[in-house]
Amino acid sequence: MRDQAPVGALVSPVEVTAATVQRGDIIQLGGQACRVRDLFQLPQGAKQLVFETGELLAIHTRTRLIALRLLRRR
Repeated sequence: MRDQAPVGALVSPVEVTAATVQRGDIIQLGGQACRVRDLFQLPQGAKQLVFETGELLAIHTRTRLIALRLLRRR
């Protein structure tokens, strides 16, 4: 990704599911890092992720992915 992390921010790998994924999470798909721009709730707890690049990904409630998440220092 070309965006720089804000000063005082740390990046941490976290395991995400449909219940825990957040806007701004960076998920690697097919060798490309994609940042989650928006989320939509789907039936039965699934979510549809919209990435900054325009790609869509629907994840089931039991899907587990590794994402990078910015953790801001206080």
